[in-house]
Amino acid sequence: MNLSEKIWDVIIIGAGAAGLMAAASAASCGKQTLLLEKNKKLGVKILMSGGTRCNVTHNCSVREIASAFGRNGRFLHSPLATLGPEDVLAMLHAEGLATKVESTGKIFPASNRAIDVRDALVRIAKRSGAEIHNETAVVQCEKESGGTNPFRVSTQHEQLLARSLIITSGGRSYPGCGTTGDGYAWAKGFGHSLTDLAPALTPIVSQVPWANELKGISLQNVGTKIADGSGQTKMENDQPILFTHFGFSGPAPMNVSRLVGLFPEEKFSLNLDLFPSENQEQLFNRFAEACRSPDFAVVDQLLEPAWPKRFREALLKSLEIKPRERTAEISKQRLRQIAVSLKQLSFPIHGTRGYGKAEVTAGGVSLSEVDSKTMQSKLVPGLFFAGEILDLDGPIGGFNFQAAFSTGWLAGQNT
Repeated sequence: MNLSEKIWDVIIIGAGAAGLMAAASAASCGKQTLLLEKNKKLGVKILMSGGTRCNVTHNCSVREIASAFGRNGRFLHSPLATLGPEDVLAMLHAEGLATKVESTGKIFPASNRAIDVRDALVRIAKRSGAEIHNETAVVQCEKESGGTNPFRVSTQHEQLLARSLIITSGGRSYPGCGTTGDGYAWAKGFGHSLTDLAPALTPIVSQVPWANELKGISLQNVGTKIADGSGQTKMENDQPILFTHFGFSGPAPMNVSRLVGLFPEEKFSLNLDLFPSENQEQLFNRFAEACRSPDFAVVDQLLEPAWPKRFREALLKSLEIKPRERTAEISKQRLRQIAVSLKQLSFPIHGTRGYGKAEVTAGGVSLSEVDSKTMQSKLVPGLFFAGEILDLDGPIGGFNFQAAFSTGWLAGQNT
């Protein structure tokens, strides 16, 4: 293995969203920049994201982006101030890539082609002056003692030297993309600690036969909660839910899946509120009033008409109610039980689909050990982290890509 005599200003490991942005940023500052990627293709995860459409960011303020990450979102204030959603879009638009805002606030390329986003980012990085080597897997990276010594990056072919090192190798999600968690070992080798890791934004497994038979049915405007074994609500949201043969997918279950992944021994349940705009008493009173009307002759008519017929039928069967049962024959006590069930439809959770189906990894390099104003390690001068390797994971909607872009750009600016 040969030791290259050249000392790069900065070497970046991982050509995903954060790595490509970091390369463009560092090179635009005049730094001799080398970006290493072990895959043949660059930005493989970008290509797969959003159903191959790539949800690049979200149509909201930087404050709302940070808030979406919960308590850890405070770490993003400086990165977002340096490169916010509007800056990312301006960059893509300058490359001739038109974007569109969907009703959910998600922003996609107008072409609906993730490859157009990837290609635009690669062009930006290369035009800035960054050199990119694909099919170059990093085996080890280290820094000899002494603050002025360069970093040594060992690949399968050679050893490279750099004054600064940015690790943007991602987490463990979608391991088929090459994100197999290599960066965690390197971070620990530099003395950094990791918070607990878990698959996030991944489907939830729930083995309930009548629900599993509803594969392909989705519900809008329902309240979704994750409750622990004692019934205490731990996480909740009101986004769409998709029934599958193994349990649940769609934005609502995936957004709360991180909790299930972080605490695999806990007995969680997924609770659906099918009428989130009414409390339990209001729903019961409306049902009771409806039962006195000749227009509501059968129980099926009490349910939301927009729900798919298959779902209404399966739901009533699970509640041991005949769809054509007349409302006049239902006692108030039974009607109240129905109202309770529709507000608290509960399914036991048996786990998640794991890293193989996860869009991001929860946990990572501890934020307390990274300077949020520069993305530089507080332990090792010249070492930077950006993107998913950090303890940052947000909800579906382009939030995680925005965090990757912002942290990557800020890291590149400060090498």
